[in-house]
Amino acid sequence: MILAEKLENNVMIDQNIDGQSEDMEVTFFTLATIATATDNFSSNNKLGEGGFGLVYKGTLVDGKEIAVKRLSWSSGQGLKEFKNEVILIAKLQHRNLVRLLGYCIEGDEKILIYEYMPNGSLDSFIFDQTRAKVLGWSMRFNIIRGIARGLLYLHEDSRLRIIHRDLKASNVLLDSKMIPKISDFGMARSVGGDQTEGNTRRVVGTYGYMAPEYAINGIFSVKSDVFSFGILLLEIISGKKNRGWSHPDHSLNLVEHAWKLWKEGRPLELIDTCLEDSGIQSKIKRCLHISFLCLQQHHDDRPNMSSVVMLLHSEGSLPEPKEVGFFVEKKSPSLSKNQPSSVNEITITVLEAR
Repeated sequence: MILAEKLENNVMIDQNIDGQSEDMEVTFFTLATIATATDNFSSNNKLGEGGFGLVYKGTLVDGKEIAVKRLSWSSGQGLKEFKNEVILIAKLQHRNLVRLLGYCIEGDEKILIYEYMPNGSLDSFIFDQTRAKVLGWSMRFNIIRGIARGLLYLHEDSRLRIIHRDLKASNVLLDSKMIPKISDFGMARSVGGDQTEGNTRRVVGTYGYMAPEYAINGIFSVKSDVFSFGILLLEIISGKKNRGWSHPDHSLNLVEHAWKLWKEGRPLELIDTCLEDSGIQSKIKRCLHISFLCLQQHHDDRPNMSSVVMLLHSEGSLPEPKEVGFFVEKKSPSLSKNQPSSVNEITITVLEAR
């Protein structure tokens, strides 16, 4: 998949997707228009910062609010990844995916313009003790099902079969009605026909959400997205981050701790204190069970997203999960306390069922 390099008057006039020229249903914005909308990228309009740059809130002259993703000049996302994101999102239409409104390539600037999500990202709610109280179980469950439907669309129902490769709480945005929308397709890959996996020498994504086979061998598939969904589901239930969290009484991380509680018959000790209501415990336990099915060590043992969606909408029996697989980051012992933690080792851990 390539996007032709030819530019004329700063407007992309041709693109080639899998060898076929198509018109992109997305608007070109001039840099001047975007600068005006964001008050020249004012810090007062800054919404957040990701691995590839800053996101700003903007307002067009007609009053329409937008979110502007301005890629950093020093970011790892070059023109190829930028074009990848433009092409993919322009061709995806689903209520649980963020909508791309336009783009800008001008000089050194590479900018994406999205629909504005007034409630920000999911992580700003579930990991904040005050804001988490807004998310009762009914709302969290609707968010879980919305994310699942968005992934199902990417994997099976869209014009292109898309593997996201970076699903995480900060990449799920919430609109004014708290409807979740999967965002950030810079790392996404499309696979053709009946293909469901691929291989890469360059592993990208976020440690803590990566499936073991992807983190170690670079093998990505729809099942690696399922693994990431399992981590996200665990975080929504517990209100705790998988990456960097540890129990005060032991060194287990979130997945280890959750699996330990599950095998000891104490799974409800994991749930967010905001959700301590006996009337919903069975539903939360079912979602926790589904999370473990998504987190299976071997990707063949994980359900596909069509099965996950069905399980979330039904009350039938669930298969028992096998061993849960995950990896944890460990700082290289060669680094001193005064050195930056830029080097990491990855340890694969398999939790054996008792």
